Amino acid sequence: MSTSSAVPETGRPAAAPAGSPPADPSTRFTGREAAVLLVLCGAIFLEGIDVAMLNVALPSIRADLGMDTGSLSWVLSAYVLGYGGFMLLGGRTADLLGRRRTFLFWLTVFVLCSGLGGLAGAPWVLILARFLTGLSAAFMTPAGLAIITTAFAEGPRRNRALLVYAGTAAAGFSLGLVAGGLLTAVGWRWVFFAPVLLAGGLLLAAVPLLPRDQAPARRPGERFDLGGAVTVTGAMLLLVQAVVRLGEPGAGAGPTLALFVGGAALLAAFVAIERRSAAPLLRLGLLRSGPLLRANIGALLFAASFFGFQFTVTLYLQDLRGWSPLQTGLALLAVGVDAVLAPTLTPRLVERFGNVRVILGGFCLAVVSYALFLPVGPDWTYPMMFPTMILTGLAFALAYGPLTIAATDGVAEEEQGLAGGLLNTAFQFGAALGLSAVTTVSLTVGASDGLRAALVVPVAAVALGALVTALGLRRSRA
Repeated sequence: MSTSSAVPETGRPAAAPAGSPPADPSTRFTGREAAVLLVLCGAIFLEGIDVAMLNVALPSIRADLGMDTGSLSWVLSAYVLGYGGFMLLGGRTADLLGRRRTFLFWLTVFVLCSGLGGLAGAPWVLILARFLTGLSAAFMTPAGLAIITTAFAEGPRRNRALLVYAGTAAAGFSLGLVAGGLLTAVGWRWVFFAPVLLAGGLLLAAVPLLPRDQAPARRPGERFDLGGAVTVTGAMLLLVQAVVRLGEPGAGAGPTLALFVGGAALLAAFVAIERRSAAPLLRLGLLRSGPLLRANIGALLFAASFFGFQFTVTLYLQDLRGWSPLQTGLALLAVGVDAVLAPTLTPRLVERFGNVRVILGGFCLAVVSYALFLPVGPDWTYPMMFPTMILTGLAFALAYGPLTIAATDGVAEEEQGLAGGLLNTAFQFGAALGLSAVTTVSLTVGASDGLRAALVVPVAAVALGALVTALGLRRSRA
């Protein structure tokens, strides 16, 4: 496998004047390519707003369905389990069975499960619907990313497509907070019905637009790696659940430790199976790529910092300040500036400075952004919060898209789905870990100083991510 990057990690193309947009005409999309990218961006936007809108609607759901706090937490945890637990299997399935087929099938499942959530009259139905929605996203998301990385040739055009895709994903989460507040004011069930309408339109457009692909031919006697699929999926389910339990009040240390041990044991069994398999689910040599490994570690730490920060700020604004869900969503809307900057500013910076330097700049900017919020108090005005909001959006624009490029660059076409699955697994684990960490710190320290202590977690996570990225930059110079 080649690990060379289409965009140099250091340096820049000699033909591009400083500060100018990429001059290479290959960065221009054809009409069909733009339409395909629009459909795939719509799908990742859908996934983002689905999660964000639900976060805002949780209090209304609890009141209407009579759920206790433990049951309500499972509405979030069930999605995380389905998403994080099956992501690696979903990515490899797209490679083996066809990316278009996988994407269309699981987009259909996403539509049905979101509709089931809106019709739920009992907590268990809603929890089941969220698990199945997360499961569908685990197969749909890496398939969509793999379609982009195979439909666009490696180089500036693919980089631009990935940056547009990443900006759309972030915009879905940011705008979903506002949309969730508006829809919840009408009725929380619309938080589930609105994605059904959007996904239905995407499905109709995707059928004629997405390029057809063929599943790779199998050698005689070659079988699907069932043992690898079972062990890695079981490991992911146990490990995600263990991470989720870390932040749950009253979760026993014994059961949580047992989940970690069980997950680690299944992961060890998975590695042993893959070493002996003639057709492994995950070719272990893929993990020997330093740039890919650093990209996935960076993605995990960046997600941990971002989601931990967003969760803590949401509690500060709603619980401490008494802001409404809509006011909270509007306050966080400035973070959505990355939706504009990711497809416009970030490609120029990547072309000018290289992938790793831009990622490092995003991490360093996030350190400054989160650190500025550390002195927050109960009397802070929004103008005092605004610098953190806008800098967080800029940091996301600089880091998220280039991390996606770094995690898929140089990977063979037949493993692009798996590379996307690895990346999204890293993001999902990072998000779960960040949420659990800030919750645990806040509860341990106590109500008076818990908020400020929890805010240290995002700063520490993103600073560690900056260190990992800087090591990559140092090695590229050697």
